[in-house]
Amino acid sequence: MKRIGVTGHRAIPAELLGHVTEGLRALLRGHDGPMEALSSLAEGADQIFAELALECGADLTVVIPSGDYEATFADPGALARFRRLRGRASQEIRLDYPRATDDAYYAAGTRIADACDRLVAVWDGEPARGRGGTGDIVAYARAAGKPVSVIWRAGVTRD
Repeated sequence: MKRIGVTGHRAIPAELLGHVTEGLRALLRGHDGPMEALSSLAEGADQIFAELALECGADLTVVIPSGDYEATFADPGALARFRRLRGRASQEIRLDYPRATDDAYYAAGTRIADACDRLVAVWDGEPARGRGGTGDIVAYARAAGKPVSVIWRAGVTRD
């Protein structure tokens, strides 16, 4: 079974949403046979990836960083998507962190990177804004020798 994990920004500029969605869809459809998708279901890239992976017939494994993870969702729509996607997951891995801290996010990201055959990063190429951010997980995966596919468009910046 092919295992594809995701890391990516929570806030994706509106002008990039179509590009990100099509890039993720193409990457997921480019694999034959059974597939497992790994995501923490954070708002933005993680949720888009999980939706598309399920659409492509993948099994979804959810990595929950902390006991209070649901409380980190400020947007009610993102929380509703999280709950819906979590309910469709084939497997859930809950990390032992009681609170959603940078260390918890880093542990979840590295857990995904360790478990996958390929990491897809919806990433602007900039350093992480906090420990466990996209840039940190990309650096970790690359140092571990994992193939990383980056989806972004040059010249587009995050807020």
